[in-house]
Amino acid sequence: MALDYKKCAEEIVSHIGGRENVAQAAHCATRLRLVIKDNAKIDKKALENVEGVKGMFENSGQLQLIIGTGTVNKVYDEFLAVTGMTAATKDDVKAAAAAKQPTWKRALKSVGDVFVPILPAIVASGLMMGVVEALGKAIPSFASTDWYSFLDMVANTAFAFLPVIVAVSAARVFGGNIFLAAVIGLMMVHTGLLNGWNVGSEDAINSFFGITSGKIPTWNLFGNLKIGDYVVGSISRHGYQGHVIPVMISIWFMSKIEKWLHKHVNEMIDLFVVP
Repeated sequence: MALDYKKCAEEIVSHIGGRENVAQAAHCATRLRLVIKDNAKIDKKALENVEGVKGMFENSGQLQLIIGTGTVNKVYDEFLAVTGMTAATKDDVKAAAAAKQPTWKRALKSVGDVFVPILPAIVASGLMMGVVEALGKAIPSFASTDWYSFLDMVANTAFAFLPVIVAVSAARVFGGNIFLAAVIGLMMVHTGLLNGWNVGSEDAINSFFGITSGKIPTWNLFGNLKIGDYVVGSISRHGYQGHVIPVMISIWFMSKIEKWLHKHVNEMIDLFVVP
């Protein structure tokens, strides 16, 4: 007997607390994806017994009902008709589900979203660094060759410019311009700054800045203006090689400022003023 799609949709709506308890609804190839406002209103046992529902689970703030290929499209259409909702995309549902989560969970998800796309670069570089170093130790003569030097440079590139990679990925997550983000990442490893790996070496500091104190100089942008012992606008002149948190925070601020400016700057001068 053919499934009554309308009846299936009506029963689903009644067992999830009605239309007023649904924030967003979408579907994928086999599942009806719902973002529920109050999960306490869901009658899970009754949902599992609805004809047409083959299973259910909750994932990332979504209630997902397994209905099946082809069938889910028709049930979804009836669901929209019963509830009066408009169709949403999977991205809309993901965004609505994420907005429901506690702040700390959203923050962790953002960090994950930044790092997952760049994992191939990090993993490849890490493995290659290990292989090159292992070959250098296993074959001492190889460690003094041009091939070793070249491969070592290739292997550590992703880590030497890690803030740039993180900046681009973070801009995609936070909704900022990826090229402006790349500039901020490059700024944090600029050759005018002491390489971050050398901050503990007095010899490297003295050689780089042409001093003898062994202390990294600072830029004091507001002179000696202080709040307690802190000099306002004091920037230590060293790079952020290997760092990820400072650049992520920078890109988050950049994205917020960029979005605000896009809303308030006249379109005629937006291209020049916002960047």
